[in-house]
Amino acid sequence: QLVESGGGSVQTGGSLRLSCAASLNPGDTYCLGWFRQAPGKEREAVALIYSEDRRSYYLDSVKGRFTISQDNAKNTLGLQMDNLKPEDTAMYYCAAREGRMATGTCWRFGPDYYYWGQGTQVTVS
Repeated sequence: QLVESGGGSVQTGGSLRLSCAASLNPGDTYCLGWFRQAPGKEREAVALIYSEDRRSYYLDSVKGRFTISQDNAKNTLGLQMDNLKPEDTAMYYCAAREGRMATGTCWRFGPDYYYWGQGTQVTVS
């Protein structure tokens, strides 16, 4: 089970931090990530992290502004979002899937993930 929190409304240039409480098997390794979907657009991977080695991926448009983090002790996944822009407005979802691709990277396509949160809205104006 994944439960997001931390969304809200912010002005351009502001910051928000999203959190995802994850009830996952501590004996497994996971690709964990944040996806977003704006109205009329496809869901896209914003930031991904592999639980074992913390190898991460960022969407080009958020590099340098967003930071994904993982707290194993608290079983939480975070997304620090700084210098927010109106184009960041979307519903943000936490996702997880056991393992990773043979290439050593995480899947970047939403349907490849098995576990999803309910989403949290981020609005930048």
